[in-house]
Amino acid sequence: MSFSFFLIFSGAAVLATVALYTRQPLLLAYIVLGGLVGPYGLAWVNDTQLISDIAKIGIVFLLFLLGLDMQPRALLHVLRKATVVTLLSALVFGWVAYVIMRGFGYTPTEALIAGMSATVSSTILGIKLLPTTVLHHKHTGELLVGLLLAQDFIAILALLALAGDGADFDPWRMSLTFLSLPLLAAIAYVLVRWIFLPLIARFDRFQEYIFLLAIGWCLGIAELAHAIGLSSEIGAFVAGIMIATSPISQYIATALKPLRDFFLILFFFSVGASFNSSLLGNILVPVGVLTAVMLVLKPVVFYGLLKMQREHGRVAWEIGFRLGHISEFSLLITYLAVSKHLIGEEASMIIQATAILLFMLSTYLVILNYPSPIAISEKLRRD
Repeated sequence: MSFSFFLIFSGAAVLATVALYTRQPLLLAYIVLGGLVGPYGLAWVNDTQLISDIAKIGIVFLLFLLGLDMQPRALLHVLRKATVVTLLSALVFGWVAYVIMRGFGYTPTEALIAGMSATVSSTILGIKLLPTTVLHHKHTGELLVGLLLAQDFIAILALLALAGDGADFDPWRMSLTFLSLPLLAAIAYVLVRWIFLPLIARFDRFQEYIFLLAIGWCLGIAELAHAIGLSSEIGAFVAGIMIATSPISQYIATALKPLRDFFLILFFFSVGASFNSSLLGNILVPVGVLTAVMLVLKPVVFYGLLKMQREHGRVAWEIGFRLGHISEFSLLITYLAVSKHLIGEEASMIIQATAILLFMLSTYLVILNYPSPIAISEKLRRD
């Protein structure tokens, strides 16, 4: 395992250096590295499942840090608008992906899984390219986060539906998912008020203790969310937002950023390592069509729906381009569908390849046109 970590982080340092010299996004370097040394490349790193499991913790920390920068009242206002846009856009993207897959001869079930995967955008990429100091407290950032959270609910429902495989699927359990969120928020609020903040006030001189308490709080609420039918990511976001109004929130956010980046490198490495490049010749055309359609369609649809909600045209276009990819949840949906023998390997590779290409192409569109922490232009680089 230590040799695998050596290859990942030493290789990431080398490719990141090349990427910076050639003015390319760092995320691309991590994905390429996974393809090079993973099981379908040189096979120097074989246990990609373990790396992927570890990397998921990075997503949890990412959502926790985001929650620390959000104000609850502003978020509730944005979620009302985001829910309408999310539901309508999901119908459009799902239907288009379904039609494309059926047009290439894949089964209705495989087309349906592809449609489910196309409905949501990547929380990791959307937030990773969002400047912390510029957008988190502005309307654009709040609306973007609201849309991503609403999409996460769709992804959770899709995962619940697939987990039942149609036989033991429980609609009542799905309906309880929406009721679980206020329950989780209430529990977190009580714990923050009567346990977390008093402990911080009592031992605020010990920085190591604050660091450990913050990690324990984040992972504890994430596990609680998972236990009551929500995702760990949503739990981490609730954990962050419940202490966002506390003066200690910004100190915690600064302290945990290096830990978050550590796990996110592993996540993007696992994305590249999981792709079976030997099937590329068979799926090249459907992947190209699906990628091109989604890359064009997503910004246009989000722009139209947000304009209907009376958003400014500039804001609508920016959010559309920032959501012009498909989600890491799409990969989870695909993995689960394969494990249930609902789709074949070719259909699975189409979804994975489309996700990777959209990760890359959408990143380029954002960093070339909008402020982001990894923008190529100094003028657009914001942290």
